[in-house]
Amino acid sequence: MADSIVQELVEAGVHFGHRASRWNPKMAPYIYARKNLIHVIDVRETIRGLLRAKKFLAQVASGGGLVMFVGTKRQASETVERAATRCEMPYVSERWLGGTLTNFRTIRSRLGRLEELETLIHGEELGTYSKKMQSALNREYRKMFRNLNGMRSMNRLPEVVVVVDPNKEKNAIREARKLGIATVALIDTDCDPDLVDLPIPGNDDGIRSIETILRHLADSVIAGSADVAAFHKPGSAASSGNGDQVTPEDTSNPAPQPAVATESTDASKPT
Repeated sequence: MADSIVQELVEAGVHFGHRASRWNPKMAPYIYARKNLIHVIDVRETIRGLLRAKKFLAQVASGGGLVMFVGTKRQASETVERAATRCEMPYVSERWLGGTLTNFRTIRSRLGRLEELETLIHGEELGTYSKKMQSALNREYRKMFRNLNGMRSMNRLPEVVVVVDPNKEKNAIREARKLGIATVALIDTDCDPDLVDLPIPGNDDGIRSIETILRHLADSVIAGSADVAAFHKPGSAASSGNGDQVTPEDTSNPAPQPAVATESTDASKPT
């Protein structure tokens, strides 16, 4: 199983880092070598971070917690939306609105406005407005739908925020840290791993790399969510208490130590 995971990650180009000139020295423990002025990420560290993140997300989902997926960069936007939709969790894939977490009450009020506009536009009442007002309402609806549609199911703050590229999503990381929300992130060699609770070192610019990591994380959330019904089943041992809750620090380090591969059939990532 370990060999298959290594092969899958290498084929997806997860081990390609940024140019050596752009690296963050704090990423040194996660770097295997430098080749052609590009850092090569240690796949063993990627697997270790991925397994810890999967274990933690499964535990959070099994307890009924919310996992929020965040990725607004062009390479990650569609993948984040698909992964979050598949595991029925909230997401932000277009733009991170300032205060999404720290000012959640206001965000919830805007979600109410979005539902109000949707009812108005898809109903017959819209025809009673002037053409100028109809155009303004449609424009407001499109803008709010693009920015807020992924958070419709989020009726409370999430327990975990999954981020693609903390450098790009620095505001999301900052708000999560301020509120004490756990963070899981796919980090490249130019990121600061100290800002993330559970870092997954890997290529955060390649579409295949992002798809592979998010697919594994979404699978863990789905598996954890499937246990919710059994966890709260009346008469079961779990229903008598909240169960053991895991924190990012509690996750063990179960990753095997496979031989790292540095060659791939994929072309190296653009600079």
